[in-house]
Amino acid sequence: MFIHFFTQLRAAKVPVSLREYLMLMEALQADLAEKRVEDFYYLSRAILVKDEANLDRFDQVFGATFRGLESLSDAVNEAPIPEEWLKKLAEKYLTEEEKAEIQALGGFDKLMDTLKDRLKEQQKRHQGGNKWIGTAGTSPFGAYGYNPEGVRIGQSESRHRRAVKVWDKRQFKDLDGDLQLGTRNIKVALRRLRQFARTGGTEELDLSGTINSTAHKGYLDITMRPVRHNAVKVLLFFDIGGSMDDHVRICEELFSAARTEFKQLEYFYFHNCPYEYVWRTNARRHAERIPTWDVLHKFGSDYKIIFVGDAAMSPYEIAHPGGSVEHWNQEAGHVWLSRIQTIYDHAVWLNPTPQQHWDYTYSIGMIRDLMQKRMYPLTLEGIDQAMRTLMR
Repeated sequence: MFIHFFTQLRAAKVPVSLREYLMLMEALQADLAEKRVEDFYYLSRAILVKDEANLDRFDQVFGATFRGLESLSDAVNEAPIPEEWLKKLAEKYLTEEEKAEIQALGGFDKLMDTLKDRLKEQQKRHQGGNKWIGTAGTSPFGAYGYNPEGVRIGQSESRHRRAVKVWDKRQFKDLDGDLQLGTRNIKVALRRLRQFARTGGTEELDLSGTINSTAHKGYLDITMRPVRHNAVKVLLFFDIGGSMDDHVRICEELFSAARTEFKQLEYFYFHNCPYEYVWRTNARRHAERIPTWDVLHKFGSDYKIIFVGDAAMSPYEIAHPGGSVEHWNQEAGHVWLSRIQTIYDHAVWLNPTPQQHWDYTYSIGMIRDLMQKRMYPLTLEGIDQAMRTLMR
């Protein structure tokens, strides 16, 4: 009943937290409401409602949940707390002012050296501190806490998107290349890039030519022409996982449209920034890596390059050897981006993050500069501009 009460409050947009719910349970166990529903009403309202604007919604949920109940004696003993809720207690949430007071260690090398020292010194689990590897603290190392630059260890997913390294094996999902819903307009925008070359020996009927020739000569004169071939060659690189999970839908629509429009399309995945390898299947990205050099040697310089990613990452991933969030890269990300653009004259970057938010993420500006300002929003207008750029 109490769990139902809590979830219904959340559903009604009353901002109650798990910690407040547990505080209410502690108050019940201390018998502060003396098992009376009326006393429990005032107790729960005092603990759970922080803004009088939510009083009406709280009253509605309370009335619907506890209507007809005279005593809380039976309900108190039937309020087990789900295990996953208890795990959430390890998360630390700070105000923006509190976050501003927490300082980074002062650089990538300093962070890595400090982590080595902590691994040697630490002997037990820690929670809530600012030094050791643990949970719910402000230390640069651990999970479910906060630090402007840290190493994430033992956390299922990103929360603040500030990790310099991630010490966990993460599984990414392939994009659905057969998605059709919503791809029509993207196909139209991509079509600008299609170039046709009349090459090859196979012929087809030239209908308009036949009509004109027949009308001019006065008898049937069938005209043939070489088959039209799509001469555009495209290498498509998708950033996958992490903050890109928010943009899976639009990326799938783009992928599906591109597979339809470009007959000579090759695609690869990377994470955050291109490094020394890419992959074709996310489920086997650790076992079946493809050296980036192999890709650059296999596909000629006449290919058009399209990167798709939000460019949101630690600046170290772009500027520093070893800065990759998942592995120790020998060369910085900017080296590979520059190398790719040296080989391929036509390259653009499509960013699914709305353009008005780009200035709030430093790494987006870095990638945009490396792409010589050829970064465009992943919108119909942005795709159209990118295709015009690739045609130059």
